[in-house]
Amino acid sequence: MVTITQLFDFGGDATSMLFNVIWMVVFFVFILFFNQRMQIITYQRNVEKAVDRLQAMSDKSREDIFKAVKPFTAENADIRASVNNYLEFFTIEPVSLDPFGVLGRLEHILDVRRERSMLFVSQVAPKADKHQKANIEDVIEAATAVNYIYKVVRHYLLLGKKTKSLMIFVQLDMQLPMIMKQAEAYYTAQRTFAAAKPIGDGLGPLVAAKFMVGSPKEAIAEEVVYSQVDVLGRKAYVLKAEGPGGVVGKPGEAVKQLIEKLGGKVNRVIMIDAGLKLEGENTGEVVDGVGAAIGDPGPEKFKIEDACVKYKIPLDAIICKMSLEDALTTMKKEVVESSETVYERVKQAIKERTKEGDTVIVAGIGNTMAVGQ
Repeated sequence: MVTITQLFDFGGDATSMLFNVIWMVVFFVFILFFNQRMQIITYQRNVEKAVDRLQAMSDKSREDIFKAVKPFTAENADIRASVNNYLEFFTIEPVSLDPFGVLGRLEHILDVRRERSMLFVSQVAPKADKHQKANIEDVIEAATAVNYIYKVVRHYLLLGKKTKSLMIFVQLDMQLPMIMKQAEAYYTAQRTFAAAKPIGDGLGPLVAAKFMVGSPKEAIAEEVVYSQVDVLGRKAYVLKAEGPGGVVGKPGEAVKQLIEKLGGKVNRVIMIDAGLKLEGENTGEVVDGVGAAIGDPGPEKFKIEDACVKYKIPLDAIICKMSLEDALTTMKKEVVESSETVYERVKQAIKERTKEGDTVIVAGIGNTMAVGQ
């Protein structure tokens, strides 16, 4: 092996010395002018591989939509153009420079978006029933997410090529592991939605369903039902998304309406939801906290907080930790087992923080796909 000392050794005859000088000049010219180019090529190759993988997932997710919708389409209907066009559907957030009323405007935009989504599903799958349409809607949402991730990464790849910017490729390459993990989660979730299997995010509705078994249900808000049950001598109003289709409903509106219906005479609100775990934490770990446990853009969470503040109602949260993949894909054994732990934890919270005769609201938050009432 040639050592650094030997590499730049100027001893010997004039020819050897001249060779060393020329070699040094070439070496430093290469370092100065080609090193960055070599780095760009290396990072670019990594990003190109990721884009190829994302494109394959995006194309496959489109095919999965066609397979999921085909049994419910009209005869001889060609829905490919409609589906491809809808995957580009976008939502513009309301202006937030003046924050007054922004949540009301955001809720309105989200309602219109949901209405358009349901209308599209009804058009391409007219033979599907209410619950099947909800599942198809989730399938399309997952495919839309995969398609969007693919197009954003491809955008920065092409931008990096056009500008020959090392920093674009470096930053993109550093974030690729997280980006690909998210894309894989949505890609796998799409198949779970198509198969109408319960997902990890259904932990909240599953626990709520355990309390509601055998009790009559009443509708309280959009796609949300509740039951009045006795829990350790307390009057408990337990609510969840209607199901068994893949819906979340408007649990914030449901909690608000229940509180108003009861004249604010509620002693405690307990919310149950799936919570994103950190790396190193175990899937299925159950923890307690306070606040509105709901993965909402804002409107539903605000309604719960506002109603609880208005009537000074304590707001508790119990979550089951899981990764994004766990939340969006078929419910794992650890999550199923933890649902019993959460169920007992809710009863313990009711026993320790309320007294007999009190009124409690228990809200099971999450996608209730394949979780019966």
